[in-house]
Amino acid sequence: MGRTAVVFGSTGLVGRELVSQLLVHEAYSKVIVLVRRSVPIPNLKYEQLIVPDFAAMQQYKNKLHGTDYFCCIGTTIKTAGTREAFRKVDFEIPIQIAQMANELSVPNLVVISSVGANPHTNNFYLRTKGEMEIAVRTIFNGNLKILRPSLLVGDRKEYRFGERAAKLSMIAFGWLFIGGLKKYKAIHVRKVAQAMIQVTEMSEDKIFLESDELQELYLTTLL
Repeated sequence: MGRTAVVFGSTGLVGRELVSQLLVHEAYSKVIVLVRRSVPIPNLKYEQLIVPDFAAMQQYKNKLHGTDYFCCIGTTIKTAGTREAFRKVDFEIPIQIAQMANELSVPNLVVISSVGANPHTNNFYLRTKGEMEIAVRTIFNGNLKILRPSLLVGDRKEYRFGERAAKLSMIAFGWLFIGGLKKYKAIHVRKVAQAMIQVTEMSEDKIFLESDELQELYLTTLL
């Protein structure tokens, strides 16, 4: 039997790409995804678990044994509606996932955070991400990897005008992001998803991976 991946946030930009890559990856024999409504995919590896309320996912714990947990959970304050609703998604749910992974002795946990995450910043979004990182590190005792991608390039289901404009600018002027600015360069979601799989094989001493490191990981696969 191969490895079993459990993906949280499988319908988002990163999650969709990650599931696609996991389903064709030879190391994985099963890919379990948690969804609020059915998302059928014709693949023998694919197994979906319908969870109407992610806040209550602990009750499904006995169905979520795996070798690798991938947390792609994330939203925006605009989409969530309020800061409180945003925090429930981007702070509380990753903590629940970390708790469950620890209780089930899952070997690897990979969590998507954000470039610039900092528990001490005045920026609410980045502060929440930074606080989430600290909480997850405190809870999970296995091989933890926290990825901090910059602006994601990919096909979203929903249209975000401000994000679209930012992407076009970063793609056009990406060559300016050198030195200490490299980690702020936009990154394609394909590279992030591939890095999520790769980092499960990395040493436990390495926890944080900045966006430029994710770019470099992708390049190593092309050599």
